[in-house]
Amino acid sequence: MYQHIGRTLAVLLGLAATPVAAVAHHAFAAEFDRDQPLEVTGTVTLVEWMNPHARFYVDVEEDGKVVNYDFELGSPNGLMRRGWRRDSLLPGDVVIVAGWRARNDPHVANARSVKLADGMELFAGSSAENDE
Repeated sequence: MYQHIGRTLAVLLGLAATPVAAVAHHAFAAEFDRDQPLEVTGTVTLVEWMNPHARFYVDVEEDGKVVNYDFELGSPNGLMRRGWRRDSLLPGDVVIVAGWRARNDPHVANARSVKLADGMELFAGSSAENDE
């Protein structure tokens, strides 16, 4: 009898955890706006390799002030399949980033591509590719 309760409890705990993971991932259109493309040039301040999306932050000068942009990338595995390495983007690198602004924050965006100082362009595995 106790084995049956243990299995039932394990199944219920597994089901309880499932919605959290599903909610954590979002559709591109829920957060970003295709009608608000952007391209900025700035200096990388931080890179975070984490799931479900890697992120990086760039200081950009706008109207005489420095603004820190938060860019979402694809998943770390997806980026590596596109040729990224963990050292492809480092703090201090000057980059040109193309992507789309978030609907609710002008300094948050989904990156489409990142052009490095040496001219190499890396594609970001944007969630826009899967949300058309």
